[in-house]
Amino acid sequence: MSGVAVLVVGLLLCFAGRRSIHLAVLLSGFALGWLLADALGATAGVAAVVALCSAVVAWVLATFVFRAALFFVGAIAGGVIGAKLFGLLEGGDGSALLAILFTAALAVVAGVLVQRFSESAVIWACAFGGAGLALSGLARIWPHTLGFLRTPDTTAEAVIDAAAWVLLGTAGWVVQRRLTGRRAAVTA
Repeated sequence: MSGVAVLVVGLLLCFAGRRSIHLAVLLSGFALGWLLADALGATAGVAAVVALCSAVVAWVLATFVFRAALFFVGAIAGGVIGAKLFGLLEGGDGSALLAILFTAALAVVAGVLVQRFSESAVIWACAFGGAGLALSGLARIWPHTLGFLRTPDTTAEAVIDAAAWVLLGTAGWVVQRRLTGRRAAVTA
């Protein structure tokens, strides 16, 4: 059942992350905690606890540091993207230190981009962060068939995983852009 929850959170982040900054922070925090715990070999229960704690910490940080909230949203979603990329590039054999450094570097870059470019970068970060988490959820639901979406073992699996991630992330980006455009038209 844990895969279903991860899939749902990932799809919400991917397709509706921009609708609410609070939702984006909570879902991105959950996604970051889950993907890092999962990449480091945690059980589903431990990953869920880490993800929930990560969501709460992310929300508290974003709430108390309002001026930097966009940076934190971008950094957390960027961390999700970094964790997904690390899993895609390293498979299941990567070092924990390298995973943390790689994820942190992408988190900072995404945070700066979101702070600088605001709404369009939030949509981008939420869409691709959520897509990565959703694919990990699918891998947990059907590990024998889609397990490669979590950690690909071959080049072909990595290419399929990357293509699925880009396609789902792009679909999320398009949906969020349309939702944002409609909301702007209604309020104008």
